[in-house]
Amino acid sequence: MSIRSMDSRSRRRRALVMLLALLAIWVTAACGGGDDDGGATTGTGVKVVATTTQIGALTREVAGGEVELTVLLSEGADAHDYEPSPKAVAQIKDADVVLVNGIGLDAWLDDVISGAGAERVVVVTDGIAIRGADAEHGDDEEHDEGDPHVWHDPENVKLMVDNIAAALSEADPEKAATFQASSDAYKAKLDAVDAQVRALIDSIPAENRKIVTNHDSFGYFFDRYGLEFVGAIIPGTSKDAQPSAKDLADLTDLIKREGVKAIFAEEEVDPKVASQLAADTGVAIVTGLYADSLGAPGSGAETVDGMLLSNATKIAEALR
Repeated sequence: MSIRSMDSRSRRRRALVMLLALLAIWVTAACGGGDDDGGATTGTGVKVVATTTQIGALTREVAGGEVELTVLLSEGADAHDYEPSPKAVAQIKDADVVLVNGIGLDAWLDDVISGAGAERVVVVTDGIAIRGADAEHGDDEEHDEGDPHVWHDPENVKLMVDNIAAALSEADPEKAATFQASSDAYKAKLDAVDAQVRALIDSIPAENRKIVTNHDSFGYFFDRYGLEFVGAIIPGTSKDAQPSAKDLADLTDLIKREGVKAIFAEEEVDPKVASQLAADTGVAIVTGLYADSLGAPGSGAETVDGMLLSNATKIAEALR
């Protein structure tokens, strides 16, 4: 056999391997991944679309696999600037129920819903007392309805669970008892986690319960557990805003004056500025808190209860 013949066969083998690899990638994408080109779909039953990872996780707790659930955003994705793809629009159009956060967080969906003719849209935060709903927001038009990060208080989460259970029961009455039993069980779990979180925060000396974060997204958590919000690097409740040099200088002085022990950076936000501020002030930086999104599978923060406990543990360990 000639060297030329061997080279030719080798090239053909390599070409075949590449073709099979590309085919595998195409099949994986076609079967529905966790990216933001229209979310992953699981389960069977009535078709439900949830906008955020939090709503998706709560729907799984209530429904198990008893609905066909599509979650538009994947872990770590930013709900503030998500742009629905044609695939996502089609999923919304085909849905029996669309579950949204409201409070301006998923306002990008409004035009899509009206254009797609979604059959039923449920705002799962209905009934929750919204922080800052009556305040002046200046240029922060994105959150002029108030702070949308309601899932950082377990009592708010229980109301979300009730709204989800009611929506699913209306869409599929035959499974209403199942949905109700699951929601009751999860609310009991939230009560247990609430007690665990409170014990963790109570272990922090009162003088150390001062918090600086990347952006102002933990207000409901701080209000519930008695933590003092000193300031945020990024002004406002949207992480898209940018701090000025004066903002950072003022915050540096405030951190030193208040004796803040740590700066907390969220998983979804680049910690570069927070790290520099920590270096300038001589305080610790703690990364990996979950604010706008839940964590990936295996992170311990892939459920709402897990996220609450994960955040509380990191805060307590840093401030004790």
